Amino acid sequence: MIDSRAVISPLAQIEADVTIGPFSVIGPDVVVGARTWVGPHVVINGPTKIGADNRIYQFASVGDAPQDKKYRGEPTRLEIGDRNVIREFVTINRGTTHDQGVTRIGSDNLLMAYAHVAHDCQLGDKIVMSNCATLGGHVEIGDWVIMGGLSAVHQHTKVGAHCFVANNAAVTRDVPPYVMAVGQPAVPHSVNSEGLKRRGFTAAQILNIRRAYRLLYRSGLKLNAALEQLEKIAVDQDEIQPFVAFIKRSSRSIVR
Repeated sequence: MIDSRAVISPLAQIEADVTIGPFSVIGPDVVVGARTWVGPHVVINGPTKIGADNRIYQFASVGDAPQDKKYRGEPTRLEIGDRNVIREFVTINRGTTHDQGVTRIGSDNLLMAYAHVAHDCQLGDKIVMSNCATLGGHVEIGDWVIMGGLSAVHQHTKVGAHCFVANNAAVTRDVPPYVMAVGQPAVPHSVNSEGLKRRGFTAAQILNIRRAYRLLYRSGLKLNAALEQLEKIAVDQDEIQPFVAFIKRSSRSIVR
Protein backbone atom coordinates (compact mmCIF):
# COMPACT_ATOMS: atom_id res chain seq x y z
CA MET A 1 0.00 0.00 0.00
CA ILE A 2 3.10 2.19 -0.23
CA ASP A 3 3.78 3.49 -3.72
CA SER A 4 7.17 2.46 -5.04
CA ARG A 5 7.96 6.10 -5.84
CA ALA A 6 7.58 7.22 -2.21
CA VAL A 7 10.76 7.78 -0.19
CA ILE A 8 10.50 6.19 3.25
CA SER A 9 13.26 6.31 5.87
CA PRO A 10 14.13 2.90 7.30
CA LEU A 11 13.91 4.58 10.70
CA ALA A 12 10.23 5.46 10.21
CA GLN A 13 7.56 3.24 11.80
CA ILE A 14 4.67 2.70 9.40
CA GLU A 15 1.72 0.45 10.23
CA ALA A 16 1.11 -2.29 7.67
CA ASP A 17 -2.25 -0.93 6.48
CA VAL A 18 -1.07 2.66 5.90
CA THR A 19 -1.38 4.05 2.36
CA ILE A 20 1.34 6.36 1.05
CA GLY A 21 1.10 7.95 -2.39
CA PRO A 22 3.80 8.57 -4.99
CA PHE A 23 6.62 11.05 -4.35
CA SER A 24 5.80 11.46 -0.67
CA VAL A 25 8.78 11.66 1.69
CA ILE A 26 8.65 10.17 5.20
CA GLY A 27 11.69 10.99 7.35
CA PRO A 28 13.25 9.20 10.31
CA ASP A 29 11.58 9.25 13.73
CA VAL A 30 8.13 9.36 12.12
CA VAL A 31 5.38 7.05 13.41
CA VAL A 32 2.24 6.66 11.26
CA GLY A 33 -0.75 4.89 12.81
CA ALA A 34 -3.15 2.32 11.41
CA ARG A 35 -5.28 3.01 8.33
CA THR A 36 -3.84 6.48 7.82
CA TRP A 37 -3.82 7.68 4.22
CA VAL A 38 -0.98 9.88 3.00
CA GLY A 39 -1.50 11.28 -0.49
CA PRO A 40 1.13 12.10 -3.11
CA HIS A 41 3.85 14.73 -2.61
CA VAL A 42 3.45 14.91 1.17
CA VAL A 43 6.51 15.54 3.36
CA ILE A 44 6.49 14.28 6.96
CA ASN A 45 9.56 14.87 9.10
CA GLY A 46 10.15 13.90 12.69
CA PRO A 47 10.17 13.35 15.48
CA THR A 48 6.46 13.09 14.63
CA LYS A 49 3.80 10.67 15.86
CA ILE A 50 0.57 10.40 13.84
CA GLY A 51 -2.37 8.34 15.10
CA ALA A 52 -4.90 6.19 13.27
CA ASP A 53 -7.32 6.94 10.43
CA ASN A 54 -5.87 10.29 9.45
CA ARG A 55 -5.99 11.63 5.88
CA ILE A 56 -3.14 13.87 4.72
CA TYR A 57 -3.53 15.40 1.28
CA GLN A 58 -0.99 16.34 -1.35
CA PHE A 59 1.68 18.97 -0.74
CA ALA A 60 1.15 19.11 3.03
CA SER A 61 4.27 19.67 5.15
CA VAL A 62 3.95 17.94 8.51
CA GLY A 63 6.45 17.92 11.37
CA ASP A 64 9.18 20.07 9.93
CA ALA A 65 11.42 22.34 11.99
CA PRO A 66 9.80 25.34 13.72
CA GLN A 67 9.98 28.72 12.03
CA ASP A 68 11.70 30.23 15.04
CA LYS A 69 15.03 32.09 14.80
CA LYS A 70 15.97 30.80 18.27
CA TYR A 71 15.65 27.16 17.16
CA ARG A 72 19.01 25.40 16.99
CA GLY A 73 18.02 21.93 15.83
CA GLU A 74 16.97 20.55 19.22
CA PRO A 75 14.98 17.26 19.14
CA THR A 76 11.47 18.62 19.55
CA ARG A 77 8.37 16.79 18.30
CA LEU A 78 4.87 16.84 16.84
CA GLU A 79 1.98 14.67 18.05
CA ILE A 80 -1.23 14.20 16.02
CA GLY A 81 -4.24 12.21 17.19
CA ASP A 82 -6.78 10.19 15.21
CA ARG A 83 -9.20 10.83 12.34
CA ASN A 84 -7.84 14.22 11.37
CA VAL A 85 -8.14 15.56 7.83
CA ILE A 86 -5.16 17.64 6.72
CA ARG A 87 -5.77 19.20 3.33
CA GLU A 88 -3.55 20.57 0.58
CA PHE A 89 -0.56 22.78 1.48
CA VAL A 90 -1.22 22.67 5.22
CA THR A 91 1.94 23.31 7.26
CA ILE A 92 2.40 22.00 10.81
CA ASN A 93 5.66 22.64 12.68
CA ARG A 94 7.26 20.84 15.60
CA GLY A 95 7.73 22.46 19.00
CA THR A 96 10.65 24.37 20.48
CA THR A 97 12.65 24.16 23.69
CA HIS A 98 11.15 27.52 24.72
CA ASP A 99 7.89 25.75 25.61
CA GLN A 100 6.97 22.09 26.18
CA GLY A 101 9.00 21.01 23.16
CA VAL A 102 5.95 19.63 21.40
CA THR A 103 3.18 20.75 19.07
CA ARG A 104 -0.02 18.78 19.70
CA ILE A 105 -3.11 18.28 17.56
CA GLY A 106 -5.99 16.26 18.95
CA SER A 107 -8.49 14.14 17.04
CA ASP A 108 -11.31 14.65 14.53
CA ASN A 109 -10.01 18.00 13.31
CA LEU A 110 -10.31 19.45 9.81
CA LEU A 111 -7.44 21.64 8.62
CA MET A 112 -8.41 23.07 5.25
CA ALA A 113 -6.01 24.05 2.48
CA TYR A 114 -3.13 26.41 3.37
CA ALA A 115 -3.86 26.40 7.12
CA HIS A 116 -0.76 26.86 9.28
CA VAL A 117 -0.09 25.51 12.78
CA ALA A 118 3.09 27.02 14.18
CA HIS A 119 5.50 25.62 16.76
CA ASP A 120 4.29 24.70 20.24
CA CYS A 121 0.58 25.09 19.43
CA GLN A 122 -1.86 22.96 21.40
CA LEU A 123 -5.06 22.03 19.54
CA GLY A 124 -7.99 20.11 21.00
CA ASP A 125 -10.58 18.00 19.17
CA LYS A 126 -13.20 18.64 16.48
CA ILE A 127 -11.66 21.94 15.37
CA VAL A 128 -12.18 23.42 11.91
CA MET A 129 -9.45 25.66 10.52
CA SER A 130 -10.77 27.08 7.26
CA ASN A 131 -8.62 27.96 4.27
CA CYS A 132 -5.53 30.03 5.12
CA ALA A 133 -6.34 30.16 8.85
CA THR A 134 -3.05 30.78 10.66
CA LEU A 135 -1.82 30.18 14.20
CA GLY A 136 1.25 31.88 15.64
CA GLY A 137 3.54 30.00 18.00
CA HIS A 138 2.38 28.79 21.43
CA VAL A 139 -1.34 29.21 20.61
CA GLU A 140 -3.99 27.12 22.40
CA ILE A 141 -7.22 26.22 20.61
CA GLY A 142 -10.03 24.50 22.52
CA ASP A 143 -12.41 21.79 21.33
CA TRP A 144 -15.02 22.57 18.66
CA VAL A 145 -13.48 25.91 17.67
CA ILE A 146 -14.23 27.08 14.12
CA MET A 147 -11.78 29.48 12.49
CA GLY A 148 -12.99 31.27 9.38
CA GLY A 149 -10.97 31.68 6.23
CA LEU A 150 -7.94 33.99 6.42
CA SER A 151 -8.29 34.39 10.18
CA ALA A 152 -5.20 34.52 12.36
CA VAL A 153 -4.30 34.10 16.03
CA HIS A 154 -1.35 35.96 17.58
CA GLN A 155 1.36 33.96 19.34
CA HIS A 156 0.77 32.96 22.99
CA THR A 157 -2.98 33.54 22.61
CA LYS A 158 -5.76 31.18 23.71
CA VAL A 159 -9.12 30.53 22.05
CA GLY A 160 -11.63 28.73 24.26
CA ALA A 161 -13.85 25.78 23.41
CA HIS A 162 -16.87 26.31 21.12
CA CYS A 163 -15.63 29.69 19.89
CA PHE A 164 -16.25 30.96 16.38
CA VAL A 165 -13.53 33.16 14.89
CA ALA A 166 -14.91 35.03 11.89
CA ASN A 167 -13.25 35.18 8.50
CA ASN A 168 -10.39 37.68 8.29
CA ALA A 169 -10.42 38.15 12.07
CA ALA A 170 -7.11 38.99 13.77
CA VAL A 171 -7.11 37.57 17.29
CA THR A 172 -4.60 39.37 19.48
CA ARG A 173 -6.06 38.59 22.92
CA ASP A 174 -7.62 35.52 24.52
CA VAL A 175 -11.16 34.61 23.44
CA PRO A 176 -13.26 32.98 26.21
CA PRO A 177 -15.30 29.83 25.48
CA TYR A 178 -18.57 30.14 23.52
CA VAL A 179 -17.73 33.58 22.10
CA MET A 180 -17.92 34.73 18.47
CA ALA A 181 -15.00 37.03 17.70
CA VAL A 182 -14.89 39.34 14.68
CA GLY A 183 -12.75 42.16 13.35
CA GLN A 184 -9.16 43.39 13.20
CA PRO A 185 -8.25 43.26 16.01
CA ALA A 186 -10.95 40.77 16.98
CA VAL A 187 -13.60 41.85 19.46
CA PRO A 188 -16.48 39.89 21.03
CA HIS A 189 -19.60 39.91 18.88
CA SER A 190 -22.03 37.48 20.54
CA VAL A 191 -22.41 33.91 21.80
CA ASN A 192 -21.94 31.09 19.30
CA SER A 193 -25.51 29.94 19.95
CA GLU A 194 -26.00 28.01 16.71
CA GLY A 195 -22.85 26.01 17.29
CA LEU A 196 -23.93 25.20 20.83
CA LYS A 197 -27.33 23.96 19.60
CA ARG A 198 -25.63 21.64 17.13
CA ARG A 199 -23.50 20.18 19.91
CA GLY A 200 -26.41 19.35 22.19
CA PHE A 201 -26.50 22.27 24.60
CA THR A 202 -30.02 22.78 25.93
CA ALA A 203 -31.97 26.00 25.53
CA ALA A 204 -31.55 26.63 29.27
CA GLN A 205 -27.78 26.17 29.08
CA ILE A 206 -27.49 28.52 26.12
CA LEU A 207 -29.59 31.11 27.94
CA ASN A 208 -27.26 30.85 30.94
CA ILE A 209 -24.25 31.33 28.69
CA ARG A 210 -25.86 34.37 27.08
CA ARG A 211 -26.50 35.87 30.49
CA ALA A 212 -22.88 35.23 31.48
CA TYR A 213 -21.75 36.88 28.26
CA ARG A 214 -23.89 39.96 28.96
CA LEU A 215 -22.53 40.13 32.50
CA LEU A 216 -18.96 40.08 31.21
CA TYR A 217 -19.40 42.33 28.19
CA ARG A 218 -22.55 44.43 28.58
CA SER A 219 -22.92 45.16 32.30
CA GLY A 220 -20.26 47.85 32.52
CA LEU A 221 -18.52 45.99 35.33
CA LYS A 222 -14.74 45.86 35.48
CA LEU A 223 -13.28 42.45 34.77
CA ASN A 224 -12.57 41.51 38.39
CA ALA A 225 -16.07 42.47 39.49
CA ALA A 226 -17.66 40.58 36.61
CA LEU A 227 -15.52 37.55 37.39
CA GLU A 228 -16.69 37.56 41.01
CA GLN A 229 -20.30 37.45 39.84
CA LEU A 230 -19.57 34.73 37.31
CA GLU A 231 -17.90 32.57 39.96
CA LYS A 232 -21.07 32.68 42.06
CA ILE A 233 -23.22 31.73 39.06
CA ALA A 234 -20.90 28.88 38.08
CA VAL A 235 -21.55 27.10 41.38
CA ASP A 236 -24.99 26.06 40.12
CA GLN A 237 -24.42 26.25 36.35
CA ASP A 238 -21.81 23.78 35.12
CA GLU A 239 -21.68 25.31 31.66
CA ILE A 240 -20.34 28.56 33.14
CA GLN A 241 -17.42 26.86 34.88
CA PRO A 242 -15.22 26.64 31.72
CA PHE A 243 -15.97 30.33 31.12
CA VAL A 244 -14.68 31.25 34.58
CA ALA A 245 -11.67 28.92 34.48
CA PHE A 246 -10.58 30.30 31.12
CA ILE A 247 -10.73 33.93 32.27
CA LYS A 248 -8.67 33.07 35.36
CA ARG A 249 -5.88 31.52 33.31
CA SER A 250 -5.83 34.15 30.60
CA SER A 251 -2.29 35.39 30.02
CA ARG A 252 -2.81 38.05 27.32
CA SER A 253 -6.05 39.48 28.76
CA ILE A 254 -9.35 38.64 27.11
CA VAL A 255 -11.00 40.32 24.14
CA ARG A 256 -13.17 43.17 25.44
